[in-house]
Amino acid sequence: MRGGYVFSEVLTGLRRNITMTIAMILTTAISLGLLGGGILVARMTSHAQQLYGDKVQVDVYLTPEVSANDPDCRDVCLTLKDSMQNNPDIASVEYHSQEDAYNEYKERFAGQKEMLDIVRKEALSAFLRVRLKDPAKISIISEQYSGKPGVRSVSDQRELLNRVFSVLNGVRNATLAIALVQAIAALLLISNMVQIAAFTRRTETSIMRLVGASRWRTQLPFVIEAVVAGVIGAVLAVGGLIAAKVWFVDKSLSSVMATGVLPPITANDMLIVAPILIGSGIVLAAVSAYLTLRAYVRT
Repeated sequence: MRGGYVFSEVLTGLRRNITMTIAMILTTAISLGLLGGGILVARMTSHAQQLYGDKVQVDVYLTPEVSANDPDCRDVCLTLKDSMQNNPDIASVEYHSQEDAYNEYKERFAGQKEMLDIVRKEALSAFLRVRLKDPAKISIISEQYSGKPGVRSVSDQRELLNRVFSVLNGVRNATLAIALVQAIAALLLISNMVQIAAFTRRTETSIMRLVGASRWRTQLPFVIEAVVAGVIGAVLAVGGLIAAKVWFVDKSLSSVMATGVLPPITANDMLIVAPILIGSGIVLAAVSAYLTLRAYVRT
């Protein structure tokens, strides 16, 4: 099969159904753009879990009696500390006295005189700061030490982290759901485009079949047309994601990402997503065109 002939047929088909081609390219671009956005959010969530996972800690606050009467952690406090150090799920344990708790409070509310005036050192509890080997077991540690002798309460960051991750997961799921709907629309448009293209060239393909051309020989240009449109849509999707990153994400969320609350979207993330989108565009177009030709078009 001559490559020049196939190339000419593809260009002719794309020009002949220009409005349908443009619609298919844009729909594919939107679908793949949303898919790429979902993948980026998923990667951001994964990076955030790793980021926060290294920082997850549990503070076990001691009762006022233990805090006041055992400032050097030698009695009830030491029993608790030894128990935690022997716990296979705990990486490290640090004791913080009332003095340490008060200094930490002053650092947290530095510049807010009214907050500093209402708290005395004696009102704060000493605590044991626990770091876990596996952040996912944070609830187990809370269950094990709540209600133990000398323990007033156990404070962890589970609720805050769950809220952050639930928001990110919700955005990811919504984006992927919309991408799925758009993908179905793109499949229908590709199918329609292939059927229209085959109908407008039915005389040519019939003649080719009469002179001995195989079905694959007559169908290949239609598949390539769909693939070309899919690749263009994928490239537009990648370009849209890069533009959104540079002009929206990097500018609007720069302060949040600078503080480490959210991990940034890096160039490496874009390099990973780009080939996925281009490959998805090729597969989406090729499979849809092939199935349409096999099911509806007799060429």
